[in-house]
Amino acid sequence: MKIEILGTGCPKCEKLAANAKAAAEKLGLACEFSKVTEINEIMKRGVMLTPALTIDGKVEVAGKVAAVDEITTMLANHAG
Repeated sequence: MKIEILGTGCPKCEKLAANAKAAAEKLGLACEFSKVTEINEIMKRGVMLTPALTIDGKVEVAGKVAAVDEITTMLANHAG
């Protein structure tokens, strides 16, 4: 499973990344994490508000820091 954090590296982006990693660990999933910081690349994905989170290329969260529990549910839905 590939998880991407889209954003410029602000504190909210860092918090979203930490929450995503915690959610993956909670489920025992081996995920590939990456960050997309280039504005043009973020916009190509249809994201206008950051931070954003994608799972396997699908935008799941945009414009907010999702809680660990929210991300855990998203990951479980993708994995199952």
